[in-house]
Amino acid sequence: MSLSVALGLGVAVSLFLTSSRTVVLVGHDTVVRPTLAKDAVVETGPLLPDFRFRDVGPLGVTLTLGKTEVGSIEELVERYALIAGDPRAPIDKVQDVVLDMAVSAALRGLGVGLVPVAFFLLLGRHRRGELFRGVRTRQGLVALPLLMVLPVLVWQPWESDEETQEEQGSWQTLAELAGPDVVLPAEVRDIEVRTGPVTTQSRRLVLSAIDTYDRSREFYSAAAESAADLVDLGLREPEEGETVALLVSDRHDNIGMDRVARAIGDAAGASVVLNAGDDTSTGQPWEAFSLDSVQSAFADWERFGVAGNHDHGTFVSTYLADQGWTMLDGEVVEAPWGGTVLGVDDPRSSGLGNWRDETGLSFAEVGDRLADDACAAAEDGERVSTVLVHDANLGDEALARGCVDLVVGGHTHVQSGPEAVEGEDGATGYSWTNGTTGGAAYAIALGSKPRRDAEVSLVTYADGRPVGLQWVRLRTDGSWRVGEWEPVTPAPFTPDL
Repeated sequence: MSLSVALGLGVAVSLFLTSSRTVVLVGHDTVVRPTLAKDAVVETGPLLPDFRFRDVGPLGVTLTLGKTEVGSIEELVERYALIAGDPRAPIDKVQDVVLDMAVSAALRGLGVGLVPVAFFLLLGRHRRGELFRGVRTRQGLVALPLLMVLPVLVWQPWESDEETQEEQGSWQTLAELAGPDVVLPAEVRDIEVRTGPVTTQSRRLVLSAIDTYDRSREFYSAAAESAADLVDLGLREPEEGETVALLVSDRHDNIGMDRVARAIGDAAGASVVLNAGDDTSTGQPWEAFSLDSVQSAFADWERFGVAGNHDHGTFVSTYLADQGWTMLDGEVVEAPWGGTVLGVDDPRSSGLGNWRDETGLSFAEVGDRLADDACAAAEDGERVSTVLVHDANLGDEALARGCVDLVVGGHTHVQSGPEAVEGEDGATGYSWTNGTTGGAAYAIALGSKPRRDAEVSLVTYADGRPVGLQWVRLRTDGSWRVGEWEPVTPAPFTPDL
């Protein structure tokens, strides 16, 4: 039994320390490898210096950054700095990956450890005796040393790699690299950078990243902290029996605003997030860092979402669905406020251009089908309280038919509404458009602060139906504007009995 335990443990540890996993991290295809060094080493490639974070835990990790999409080295450095301003999402992701690798190695080690036990039981007492007696024979004396040499032949400790330029570099703390004349944030002073002939202009790039990091952290941290006082500026708090949902849209990779949006939601008593899409600029896997961030910010809330026209393809919807988001796909679903919600991804795709390429069904056709589903639900006695779409115009037909209470979206980057729409049979519904939560100038929002006013909206529900809306806006100078709480009174709905 002790042999089985030792074998299983040895195999598990060996598999764990030699294993690797490829994930999308900070916008790169990243290879994750666990180590015993207790340090986290980020290998950035041939053009940028590597980084090392000391004593991160009982185990260390090496992160080798691979392919990404970026316009320039300076843009890449800025992205790193902005992600570092709130690193919870990538840290959580790496921890989850390493834990999964450890569990996988342990299960495989357990399987290998059970092999001697199974072999022992299958042989039986008689054959085990014959086997042990055979060890003392001439053949046994030859086979035993060969068996002992076999692991060494597999290991081949005499093999070694050639010396590389990377090994010629030396580790310096950021404080040492920057020099005594540069004042660094306390939390980054002890981060180490590998310098040497393989990196050029390391100091300039690192100092640029630190400057961006410091400005981003200061702006968004101050905004998140001050959001707690928005009630003094008119932010409405829910009354008993009410549920508040936070509406975000057009984040366009601005992960700095995620903690600010969460802080606004907390101040307003929200417990649900409605994501109207355009989380990214192109919908490509390298933008997973943006999705990791919004997931981390709202992981403990009820989460509903749709993909926008810039979330080109299926990556965004699939990724968020795998993280536990309810990604609406044209089916009416139950909502936490006691009503129902309906939504669908935007049928258009636009990338970073200013063109619109409708694929499959047209925008109008999708709007008609959305209205069909909403009206069918109303006929079945379940009037849709909210339609969540990227562009509120997609819900125009549903409002015109008088089948929904409220349509919310984004897309235009300009707030509008609530606009009352009188539909068929005098039924009244409302349309509301949120501005850009990322403070985006067109499809670009990543930066040390918003490029334009950043906005979220709050939807208040009572008895399963919307009763009011309010917008909150963070300006580029860090000041706040809070809109009036706008009551809405959808037409009374009496289901057919």
